[in-house]
Amino acid sequence: MTLIASLLLLLLAVPAVFACGYLLLLTLLSSIAAPPAPSSRRLFFDVVVPAHNEATVIERTVASLKKIDWPQDRFRILVVADNCTDDTAALASAAGATVLERQSDTLRGKGYALDYAFNYSRDDSKAAAVVIIDADAEVSPNLLESFAARLEHGAEAVQVHYGILNPLASWRTRLLTIAKASFHIVRSRARERMGLSCGIRGNGWCVTHNLLQAVPFQAFSLTEDLEYGITLGLAGYRVHYADEAHSDADMVTSSQTAGKQRQRWEDGRFQLIRSKTLPLLRAAFRQRSKICLDLAVDLLVLPLSYVALNAAALTFVAAIAVWLLPVAPLWLWLGLASVFALVLYVLRGWQLSGLGRQGLIDLARAPFFIAWKVVLMLRKRDSKTWVRTDREAP
Repeated sequence: MTLIASLLLLLLAVPAVFACGYLLLLTLLSSIAAPPAPSSRRLFFDVVVPAHNEATVIERTVASLKKIDWPQDRFRILVVADNCTDDTAALASAAGATVLERQSDTLRGKGYALDYAFNYSRDDSKAAAVVIIDADAEVSPNLLESFAARLEHGAEAVQVHYGILNPLASWRTRLLTIAKASFHIVRSRARERMGLSCGIRGNGWCVTHNLLQAVPFQAFSLTEDLEYGITLGLAGYRVHYADEAHSDADMVTSSQTAGKQRQRWEDGRFQLIRSKTLPLLRAAFRQRSKICLDLAVDLLVLPLSYVALNAAALTFVAAIAVWLLPVAPLWLWLGLASVFALVLYVLRGWQLSGLGRQGLIDLARAPFFIAWKVVLMLRKRDSKTWVRTDREAP
């Protein structure tokens, strides 16, 4: 019984200590870095908005983009009306965007819409870089300045903070705001300080045409953003993090819609874990690449709910084993240390989320959120194709 208990504890301890130790390191390094010197404000940007039946939100997004503090003759807004059957194209055009209409019965999804826009921008030869903004997002006025300042200092790819536009809509959106602050701000700040790649988060990222020529965009999976960020890492490029700017998108409040969205995100991530972890580890050791090593570690650290369940299970099983069997207390200490590291990571995310006391109160609902996710991921579903999230009224 003691041997069986020790083997079980070992199986629980390895992933828990690995994940929580990594998150603790990032937490300790999450202080803000100084922004670069101001840009010359000369770069021309194409701001790409992939949109599939986004009539309810596209005007708001274009209006937000038109308020960017950048010379009006140095950027344009390209809305890709991708397989639309509503008024997205007409509304975007009336709001002041250049509309690219695309139809395909087979090549469907955000990745194909982005590829279409990138090719259009390249062939038009105006822009030095393209910026990707979700169709339901609003951006900070300093968005293009944050990109330009880094591009002029040698960066080829940049990601700003991807936040939540409606954090106070429900307890679910507040928890997701804390989770995004942990995942995006804490991790990205630390990785930027260490000279690593913060990866691409799908909304609020920029890449130069020079880089697109060197590493063509061929990411068409459920998580095309993460996939392309990994492809860049394998090619030796890192994605810089611009902490001072943001692109915020709506999060759904309906549990049913949020469940479908979460399933797609996590199914896509698990697909990448299976297909990209070994190539990243091989590149890390063959090329001595700290960027690839960190991208592999980041993939292997599962979503926070699973890490929390792992740490809690280790602590619980270790406590029972120490009480009933002659098992070393080390296992219990490892469990408690993992839980402590995870708490610090989450509290740092709460601190950076700006939600204050209400956010701290909502953290008490985290066990219910974790239980919801576990039930959700056990359900049978088909997530092989990209599906647009049902929008709620702004």
